Amino acid sequence: MNRKTARENAFILLFEKMIRSDEPSEEIFRVATDERGLEYDDYVKTVFFGASENRTIINETIEKSLIGWKHDRISYVSRAVLTLSVFELLFMEDIPVFVSVNEAVELSKKYDDDKAYAFVNGVLNAIAKDIDRK
Repeated sequence: MNRKTARENAFILLFEKMIRSDEPSEEIFRVATDERGLEYDDYVKTVFFGASENRTIINETIEKSLIGWKHDRISYVSRAVLTLSVFELLFMEDIPVFVSVNEAVELSKKYDDDKAYAFVNGVLNAIAKDIDRK
């Protein structure tokens, strides 16, 4: 599986976790891989469980960059995209910042409304300025 597909699968799982927040992450992952046929991938597993484990840090990072928005006003799609990208920015130093931001914008264009990608891009660029890597 290529990274673009893996990133999209991780996004789908993060979105699902937001919708089914009371269900354990392990069960969501198991059902996706065993019953729905989501192809297993180390990247997907790392992002999904890593973002779940670091949810507080990720949400705080996102909230610091929201100007005029409250976290709970953001669509689930945008939240899942931001969560994925912020996890990459904070915890996966092998992924260049511009790649993570660009891929998040592309996911937003594909899955969210027409104007959401600009919002996602702005939030991620503000976060990226605070990260000390290229």
